[in-house]
Amino acid sequence: MQLDLNLLTALDALLEEGNVAGAAARLHLTAPAVSRSLARIRRTTGDQILVRTGRTMTPTPYALAVREQVHDLLRQVRDVLAPSRELDLATLERTFTLRWHDALVALSGPALLAAARAQAPGVRLRFIAESSIDTPELRRGEVDLAANADRPTAPEIHAERVAETRHVVVVRRGHPLTLIETITAARYAAAEHITVSRRGKLANLLDDALTRLDLTRIVVATAPTERAAYEFARDSDLVVTTPEATARSAADDLGLVLLPLPLDLPPAPVYLSWHQRYDTDPAHIWLRDLARNTLTSAMSGPAETAR
Repeated sequence: MQLDLNLLTALDALLEEGNVAGAAARLHLTAPAVSRSLARIRRTTGDQILVRTGRTMTPTPYALAVREQVHDLLRQVRDVLAPSRELDLATLERTFTLRWHDALVALSGPALLAAARAQAPGVRLRFIAESSIDTPELRRGEVDLAANADRPTAPEIHAERVAETRHVVVVRRGHPLTLIETITAARYAAAEHITVSRRGKLANLLDDALTRLDLTRIVVATAPTERAAYEFARDSDLVVTTPEATARSAADDLGLVLLPLPLDLPPAPVYLSWHQRYDTDPAHIWLRDLARNTLTSAMSGPAETAR
């Protein structure tokens, strides 16, 4: 049996994309060329690989079983065939795409860019906004590095918890909650709240914690970003509850006050996430180290609450 590594590449793309058109775009080939490769793969394996269900293609049980194995085999082949070379930061020219939570971009993005360009002037960082829906860009390799509070569940996505911070209550100066000595859970729940949610969700883990205390808060609005929520709070009695590390600088800029949260809530984590294809990429390892350092440093700033 003669082995054709092009078939392995085509199979990997077909299993990743789930259709001929997507695989063709990924491989920079025509759809007929990929269709011919799929036909050869079917003859070689004796399996249909992808079958049509309505307007979409569905992988067969065999295809699902071998998908990770195919990807790993292709990565090993590329590692064997790729020439070994040391990373030269002075001459490195590369654009990295980073999908970070907007508050993390504001908090540590400038420091990351400064550190990266100081060592590698030819590197560019492309920060893109998080989507309101789950997107496959990280798995597809279109995003190099993600940073947010969510730990990915896909086995091919690697994640590292790099920092955490407690939650705080953010209000305007002179807000009624700043005039009482101790904020109780009942007082907190009785205030009017605005939540931060790209998806427009009115409830989150805070409401679960309040429910356990037989309390319900009043949520009157949602905002897609923390900064937008702070603008609402600046000129009203609305309460925003956010991670302390990302609230500090905005509170200073807008004249807001950070108060302790009267609930037993786990700290907000920050995860760096990337596809396993970049595990051994020297340039990506370098960027991950810089990102880890800047995020950890920014998140570990002075913890302060005031009235």
